[in-house]
Amino acid sequence: MAAAEGSLPVPPAAALKEIAPPAPPAVDSPLGAALAKLDTVADGEAAKAVSTEICDLLKGQSLDLVHQAIPVITKTKRPPAGQEATLLTITALAESMGQSAEPYLVAALPLCLELAASKAPEVREKAEGASHALMALLCPALSFVLPTIFANMQKEKPWQTRQLTLSLISQCVHTAPQQLAACLPEIIPELTPCMTDTKKEVKKAAKAAMNDSLKVVGNSDIEPVLEDLVTCIVKPNQVPELMHKLGAVVFVQTVDSPALAVMVPLLVRGLREKATATKRQTAVIIDNMSKLVENPIEAAPFLPLLLPALEKASETVSDPEARSVCERGLAQLNRLNREILKVGDVGKTDVGLVYGIIRKALGALEPSNTFEVTLQYVATIAASMVDLGVRDEQRWTSTVAAYLKAFVPGDKIDAASSEVFAECVKLIKEIPEEEEIDDGKEVLCDCEFTLAYGTKILLHNTKLKLRRGNRYGLLGPNDCGKTTLMRSMSESQIEAFPSELRTVFVEADILGELSHLSCTEYVLADPRIASDGITREEVRSALTTNHFTEKMLDDGVMTLSGGWRMKLALARAMLLKADILLLDEPTNHLDVMNVKWVKDYLMSLTHVTSIIVSHDSGLLDDVCSHILQFDNLKLHLHHGNLSDFVKKVPEARSYFELKSSKMKFTFPQPGPLDGVKSKGKALMKMEGVSYRYPINEHFTITGITVQVSLSSRVGCVGPNGAGKSTMIKCLTGEVEPSEGTRWAHPSLRMAYVAQHAFHHIEQHLNKTPNEYIRWRYQNGDDKEAMNKVTMVVTEEEQRIMDKPFEFQWKDEDDKIRKENRVIEKLTLMRRNVKGTKEYEYEVKFKGKDVDYNVYLSASRLTKQGFAKWIMHVDQKIAARAGMYVRALTQSNIEKHLEDCGLDREYGSHFRMNALSGGQKVKVVIGASMWNQPHVVILDEPTNYLDRDSLGALAGAITEYEGGVVIITHNDEFCRAICPERWVLEKMGDGIGRLNCQGDPEWMQHALEQKVDFKQAEEMVDAAGNVTKVKQAKKKLSRKEEKQYKKRLIAKIKNGEPLDSDEEEFAIDNGLKD
Repeated sequence: MAAAEGSLPVPPAAALKEIAPPAPPAVDSPLGAALAKLDTVADGEAAKAVSTEICDLLKGQSLDLVHQAIPVITKTKRPPAGQEATLLTITALAESMGQSAEPYLVAALPLCLELAASKAPEVREKAEGASHALMALLCPALSFVLPTIFANMQKEKPWQTRQLTLSLISQCVHTAPQQLAACLPEIIPELTPCMTDTKKEVKKAAKAAMNDSLKVVGNSDIEPVLEDLVTCIVKPNQVPELMHKLGAVVFVQTVDSPALAVMVPLLVRGLREKATATKRQTAVIIDNMSKLVENPIEAAPFLPLLLPALEKASETVSDPEARSVCERGLAQLNRLNREILKVGDVGKTDVGLVYGIIRKALGALEPSNTFEVTLQYVATIAASMVDLGVRDEQRWTSTVAAYLKAFVPGDKIDAASSEVFAECVKLIKEIPEEEEIDDGKEVLCDCEFTLAYGTKILLHNTKLKLRRGNRYGLLGPNDCGKTTLMRSMSESQIEAFPSELRTVFVEADILGELSHLSCTEYVLADPRIASDGITREEVRSALTTNHFTEKMLDDGVMTLSGGWRMKLALARAMLLKADILLLDEPTNHLDVMNVKWVKDYLMSLTHVTSIIVSHDSGLLDDVCSHILQFDNLKLHLHHGNLSDFVKKVPEARSYFELKSSKMKFTFPQPGPLDGVKSKGKALMKMEGVSYRYPINEHFTITGITVQVSLSSRVGCVGPNGAGKSTMIKCLTGEVEPSEGTRWAHPSLRMAYVAQHAFHHIEQHLNKTPNEYIRWRYQNGDDKEAMNKVTMVVTEEEQRIMDKPFEFQWKDEDDKIRKENRVIEKLTLMRRNVKGTKEYEYEVKFKGKDVDYNVYLSASRLTKQGFAKWIMHVDQKIAARAGMYVRALTQSNIEKHLEDCGLDREYGSHFRMNALSGGQKVKVVIGASMWNQPHVVILDEPTNYLDRDSLGALAGAITEYEGGVVIITHNDEFCRAICPERWVLEKMGDGIGRLNCQGDPEWMQHALEQKVDFKQAEEMVDAAGNVTKVKQAKKKLSRKEEKQYKKRLIAKIKNGEPLDSDEEEFAIDNGLKD
């Protein structure tokens, strides 16, 4: 056996000595005379007397005498009474001789099983008793006995022998469950064919043995389906149903050799099924179970069965999605295989090797033939203990000493047993772990734990060792549990994590219930600040140190930009004097100067340990001393910064490079807009806009003139506090400009994701994402759009609306009538004014019924104060147009969220308060895109998204046919998709002003592009019914219209039937009454 790399050298295997049969006891000796009676005994009573005599003579005698007697006792050719006496003797010896006699009595088992097929009922009965008595003694050495058991289960053996042999396996469940569990990989393949045997007694015994064997699996995840699994062996057509049942199992327990022994035959059958759905489900189970294999060596015997079957499935399955699932499972199996290859030979431990260790431990002691039998027996047991990974010294020494005590002097047994333990433990095969570099720093925690959220396992039996002053970058894909781990650490929910450590979780999002506080009061509201006795003066001093001005100290936290919110959170953490600082995306919202400030601050913390989650590769490169990687439910520690880590793990590059992304998002394409034929036509614009917050004296931004069209791909950049988010809020209608005008196309649908994206959902965290979207759009419009400040009617506007105005109309006699009327409401009906681009809106008057409803122009309604009501109607009509194609159903929303990167498991079955930051951002983006917007405005969308998700978002935006405006500090992301840039900077007076830049050639080409939206061809209603959508008729040229009329006139004249379109055209053009 080749030693694993880095392991200690092992002694060469010793050849097991061929042991010559011992000479039988002398015929004239008492024992010899008693043994001779076995051949001449006449009846049952005499048989009992002979067996008692033999046992009495052997009790208390040396094992040499037992060794000599066993071949005589197990002689096969005897009459029934002699056989009965033989079996009674074996039973009595097994029950009285004890552990030291095992190596010799084991030779009697084949005879006992053979005599189970005797024609004499008394012999069969005694054979069963002797077999069970021997098995009770030999169970701890099950691996030694198994070859005999398997040989007697074969079809050529009498059915009575096979039936008794199978019952011995069931016996082990109670007498040696641990040994039985360890031997399941060998036992189950031997039991399986017996379960379909033609002899019903064998079949029944085999099924009972299988059911009993499965009781020792010890895996509660698969215990509920064990009975079904046994059924599948007999009825293979039940395999697909069981695979689907297993698909609903949440695997959380460690998967070891017994569990694999049970599952692998079923999984192989599942992969051989014809149905793609069954193969896919099997691959999912393999993927999930493989992640929970704690010791890959235990999976080694099963990979030769699973790998070829799954490779074939991944190559032959036609469905691309199912094939990708198979490839994912295959990747997990290959990972286990790579781990196994690090060890080298992972087969059964060579008994000869262990025998050599035992002989060496005994020194110069030369064994007799009798002792040689014991030595080889002990070597087999010890090799089995090596394969089981037994490291308990007391168990080793007590097991070895029990067999050696009859041959080795008492003063040497302990030393020999201890040496056998020490050398055999070196043979235990294990995956080499990466050696930790001891930097001499204080160890803050060294623990092992499992972490789960709901039914999802995030980490399984993983180790975490942190040292003071180190800076750890925490890496892994979105949804792997990074934020959950940090929250659990900060809330002392990690088992074995030192409770005396002070951990502070730093995040920039402001809790909704604290949003009304000033910066100073916000910090003081933290209960930990109060419990530490930190004063207001100390808080203000710490904030001032972080460059907060006196005015900012007393301003509300909601007035802060994202960058200043992060600095506020860091200042609070500094005051709390943490041992471990947990930072979730600390550079979110920060410009270059503030990112440098964060880096310098973290590098200065020599006595504070930092754990950082960030998608900023520059931060992780410049700051981190170590990388902690989430991979296959484990935390892997890597020394060095991000660049060092990527050199060792190249596939991790996808976390940080957009081009490495394998994920794909798909945004719904916008529909057509009235009057918009060119992609360069403005859909929303601002002219000369300035804005001042109510609490400020000066403008935040001024002189802003911009427009957005379907062709827009705008990156809005600038330093923190320059007013980027303020400008976007004016553009979207979130706030009313202080000066200037804002306009949007009446039928425009717009998606807006705010900088602090979670504010969209903070009042709905107890809903699932699916429930939130259904709530948001349940009335046919977007409730978010209706809650804007620009949609709320002021008291002054209400006063104008309530004022009567003179309304004129013509009565039936064509006389002009006048009356002062008050508009009660707009009815949500709108129509085009022929020959103009203006709309008219239906109004209902106070005190009049609906028969008096009329249409009034938008300009007239605006004079009457109904501008916001017009916007309200426009929004509702636009929203309904966007929702026509697909109904607001759970299944439609699940598909939509999956297109936005959120798995349906999280979309429909997890409440939003249980989602990670990246998942919440996907929810907000998905919700805003539900109504198929024409323009998407994203304020810092890259926060919380990993690089896979960023690459997918960039790809979706590139393929999107509508306009896009993005505020971001992620220059790589911005330049990848935005040829046009709005640069907002503060001038000397502290007011933000805009400079528009871009690629003139690209912008000119974009402006000239024609709108070519594909009209929806079908609509899916709430019941899942698909309805064909009537397509808009192509506008005919004059020549075509003239020819068309001519054909219709001829058809009408000849009495030919017209279709619905022809009928409509004929009536509209006066060709038919």
